[in-house]
Amino acid sequence: MSQVKEVRSLVPARMDRLPWSRFHWLIVVGLGFSWILDGLEVQIVAANGYAHTLGMGPVEVGLAGTFYLLGQVFGALVFGRLADSLGRKNLFLVSLAVYLVGSAVAGFAFAPWFFYIWRFVAGAGIGGEYAAINSAIDEIIPSKYRGRVDIAINGTYWGGAALGAVASMFFLNTEVFDQDLGWRLSFFVGPVLGLLLIYLRRHIPESPRWQMTHGREEEAERNVDAIEQRIREEGHEIGPVDESRAIVVKEYGRVPFLVIAKVLFRQYPRRTLVGITMMVTQSFLYNAIFFTYALVLENFYDVPPASASQYFIVFAIGNLLGALVLGHFFDTWGRRRMLFGTYVLAGLILLTSAFLFHAGVLNATTHTLFWCLSFFFASAGASAAYLTVSEIFPLELRSQVISYVFSIGQFVGAIAPTLYGSLIGDGTDRGPLFWGYVLGSGVMIAGGVISGVFGVSAAGKSLEDIADPLSLVEQAKGGVTPDGAVPEAKGSSRRE
Repeated sequence: MSQVKEVRSLVPARMDRLPWSRFHWLIVVGLGFSWILDGLEVQIVAANGYAHTLGMGPVEVGLAGTFYLLGQVFGALVFGRLADSLGRKNLFLVSLAVYLVGSAVAGFAFAPWFFYIWRFVAGAGIGGEYAAINSAIDEIIPSKYRGRVDIAINGTYWGGAALGAVASMFFLNTEVFDQDLGWRLSFFVGPVLGLLLIYLRRHIPESPRWQMTHGREEEAERNVDAIEQRIREEGHEIGPVDESRAIVVKEYGRVPFLVIAKVLFRQYPRRTLVGITMMVTQSFLYNAIFFTYALVLENFYDVPPASASQYFIVFAIGNLLGALVLGHFFDTWGRRRMLFGTYVLAGLILLTSAFLFHAGVLNATTHTLFWCLSFFFASAGASAAYLTVSEIFPLELRSQVISYVFSIGQFVGAIAPTLYGSLIGDGTDRGPLFWGYVLGSGVMIAGGVISGVFGVSAAGKSLEDIADPLSLVEQAKGGVTPDGAVPEAKGSSRRE
């Protein structure tokens, strides 16, 4: 049996020392645009312009959201596994193509069952994007900027949601389009925008960190050389590499499921608890509110479907601003402190609005303002959930762990649209929805407490300092070997 070659690598140190440049903006736009597409998709479905044509009531509209979310679960699991074994870049165009087809075909729906199938397909494409792209972004962006950039990118979901609201106002306006035609055209907005990403992604390199751990050290070094040359040509100076940051790694290959289980539940059980908790809580709350907000405005405040989009634009902008404004503090004040604050504040504000809603003292405008304030904080915390899961586990299984935790969160969250759609009813009784809001508030507050107590202090640290790669040779430090054995930790703080 041939011996696996060991290599000394400075790839992580070289990537983390890079100054911010146009290259990094390319990564942000080329990869981060997926969240805009997701927000666009969800908003167009939430506007439920198709409901009349397809004969769908509140529960059926909620079910459309559930199928989309279940599709995301399927896509994340499939593409997440492939992204760790075949590379990040190889999955970009595939997952994007799946989304483009699924969204476009849904625009031709003639019955609810047909609509559900293709919403599932579109969700599978977006789910694949979440797993592969979160990994690539965190592996390429310098550690100094990783928190704010990741949170801002995930927060652009709400830019897409706002775009979807504007599109809904236009396409659902029966003075401009026939009722049966407008909603169909709206489903082609995302695919048209998605086609533009194909060109951008051709110029995005494979993750050098992924290459480093898959027996492609020479490719990784050439890759970093090209990135550094590109940044120098932009006029930036690049400092020397700290040789003491070198690591010795060897090719690891495909990670067995047994190894993944041992990493998650034996080596890092608290991190697994934090990741699952964050994903479940934010997914449940967002899906509960987001997929049914139009129904709430229409049934309780008599807001027509086209006008409901106007209220949502304000709501989406509040979410976007939360991620953009608060993201910086995750790098300066720290992850745990900010996770606790954003989750708990969001839950308390939503709880306050629940009591006011039940008392009947809110109108469409004031209810929307409470949502804006609550989700100003919630959006930063929800975006940080993806950041947290991506950075606290070993590189070789990063995409898969994202997909598993994301899938658990979405599976639980997928229940929310149908549940809250049934709680809304015909808008005559506020009691059921009030208790639904109380539940959502409690879930979010619990998530904040758990994240604050068990979270990981990762701000400004290299990914390899947060979690040892499985391929690390020097002093295994609590890592897991390819055969599934877990060696004794030698003073490592990264084994729980």
